Amino acid sequence: MISSTALAAIALVALGLVLTPGPNMIYLVSRSVTQGRRAGLISLAGVAAGFGVYVLAAAAGITAVFTLVPPLYTVIKVAGAGYLLWLAWQTVRPGGQEAFTPADLPADPPRRLFTMGLVTNLLNPKIAVLYVSLLPQFTDPDRGHVAVQSVLLGLTQLTVAVTVNALIVLGAGGIAVFLARRPGWRRAQRYLMGSVLAGLAVHMGLTRPASA
Repeated sequence: MISSTALAAIALVALGLVLTPGPNMIYLVSRSVTQGRRAGLISLAGVAAGFGVYVLAAAAGITAVFTLVPPLYTVIKVAGAGYLLWLAWQTVRPGGQEAFTPADLPADPPRRLFTMGLVTNLLNPKIAVLYVSLLPQFTDPDRGHVAVQSVLLGLTQLTVAVTVNALIVLGAGGIAVFLARRPGWRRAQRYLMGSVLAGLAVHMGLTRPASA
C-alpha cells in the first residue's frame, strides 16, 4: 500500500499549490467578498466536484501511461518542474497578482455559482499539472495497484485543498482587510509561497521514480 511518506509529500505539494494565488483562490475570494460566505461555499462545492473529476481520471489509469512510455514520464516531469518555477516567479515578481485584492463580481444564483466553481477548477492549469505530472511521481508499482494509489493520493490532495479553501472562504473578508492595511504581510506571503513552489520544483526535478 502507499507509503506515509508519499501521502505527506503530496499533502505538502497540495498545500503549497492551494496557498498560491491562482484561478480557484481568486474566484473563491472574489465571490466570498462580493456575495458572502454562503456563495463562496457553494462555489467551493463546484471546485470540490472538479477535484473529484481529476480523482476519477486518476482511477481510470492516467498514470499507467508513464509505466508504458518511460520517456514521457521524464518530459512531463521536466515540464511540471518548469511550470512550478513559473508559478513561483508569478508569485514573487513585482506587480504580481494578489488573490486578496478581489474582483467585483455580480451576484449569481446557486446553480451558476456551483457551475462556475466546477469550470474554474477543471480549467485550472495548476491542478492539471498536479495530476498529470506530480502525482505519478509518488506512486510505486511495488506497493500495489497504481490506480488505487493514485486515488488515495488524489483524495489526500482533495482533502487538503477543500479544507484550506473552506478556511479561505470563511475568512476572506477579514483577510482581505488585514492584508490591505499591511503591505509587508502581503509581500511576506508572496515570497513564502514563491519559495515553497521553487523548492518543490527543484525537488521534483531531482527525484527519480521509485520504480527506477
